[in-house]
Amino acid sequence: MTAVDLALGLRDVVREGAAESEQLRTMSPAIVEAMWTSGLMTAFNPAAGGGVEPSFAEMIDTWIEMAWQDGSFGWVGIANLPSSFAAATYLPDAGFAEVFTANGNRVTMGGQFFPNGQGVAVDGGYRLSGSWSFGSGTGHAEYVAAGFMPMDDGEIRWAAEGVPDMQVAVVPRDQVEFKDGWHVQGLKGTGSYDYAIADVFVPQERTFALFTREPRRGSSPATRMGMMPVTAAGHAAWALGVAKSMLDDVEELAATKYRMSDMAALASRPTFQKGLAHHVAAWRAARLLVHDAFGTAEAAVAGGAELTPGLRADMRVAAVFATDTARACAEWAHLVAGTSAIREGTRLERAFRDIYTGTQHAFISEKVAIDAAQVWLGIVEDQFGL
Repeated sequence: MTAVDLALGLRDVVREGAAESEQLRTMSPAIVEAMWTSGLMTAFNPAAGGGVEPSFAEMIDTWIEMAWQDGSFGWVGIANLPSSFAAATYLPDAGFAEVFTANGNRVTMGGQFFPNGQGVAVDGGYRLSGSWSFGSGTGHAEYVAAGFMPMDDGEIRWAAEGVPDMQVAVVPRDQVEFKDGWHVQGLKGTGSYDYAIADVFVPQERTFALFTREPRRGSSPATRMGMMPVTAAGHAAWALGVAKSMLDDVEELAATKYRMSDMAALASRPTFQKGLAHHVAAWRAARLLVHDAFGTAEAAVAGGAELTPGLRADMRVAAVFATDTARACAEWAHLVAGTSAIREGTRLERAFRDIYTGTQHAFISEKVAIDAAQVWLGIVEDQFGL
């Protein structure tokens, strides 16, 4: 079974649990357990961590399916699955043994990889302190990822000229103070809590470099491409999945939808037909671009080539474009659905809130497109954050 098949098999449990997840403000226990029993939770891991090492095409289509089912479920998919993928791939052997092997690879991980913390270097590791916002998927995670900057004698450690060293710590849940704060417009069911860590010792073997592309486990090209492409693919696929759910729901609704003072069903209106054709085509084009950009980079790495700044820029721009296109599709679907899209608890209403929450993320912002264009134009040789 592919990862896409595993996700498809969860449609019923996700449909039944979506409203409960929103009420709980974190993924329902039934859905989390289904992710485990199906094998989906570990599917993206390297083989040593219980995964199947899927291709980018398979990861993208899995995330699209998950987000189509429910925006919060899809968001947990692009939070928990890449977090455990990264930890299982890049942790030193001792850290992998402690976190994964000792727990039979049953490890749910979420959190914030951006280096909002500071790690004071001490013998054997770091004393970690900091505060992180929007720790996606932490509501049900046994381990929490926390990005930080190492400090040596009160000074920031530098990885290269102008580039600070950025590391990720993997911290057991009981050493983390959760602030919650997850009272939001959309993605309510993701358990994206704020959290803090206060002077906690993290051994070196439970840390890895944020931008590393040197896998300790796994043989797929993705393991040699690092966290940024995997994260970008997730954001692109998530937006496409939510938008597709709205386009599909509106297409189904159109046969029976009558607007006030309109004697014909929505499906018979030429303006609706034109709009549907345009937005479905735009969605398909965005999906093809995402598959092309990530597939091209993956093939290059599989063939032994370097993951160049240009290839990285192509992937990030594809993710931004897919997000912008998905948002436009969602807006159109919401408008043509009329009052059917505003009734609380419907898929259309929830998806609309979700997409306008998830697309606020900095990872697919305007600045990313600008950084990528500067690489294309030769204004800069590289942008390390791409």
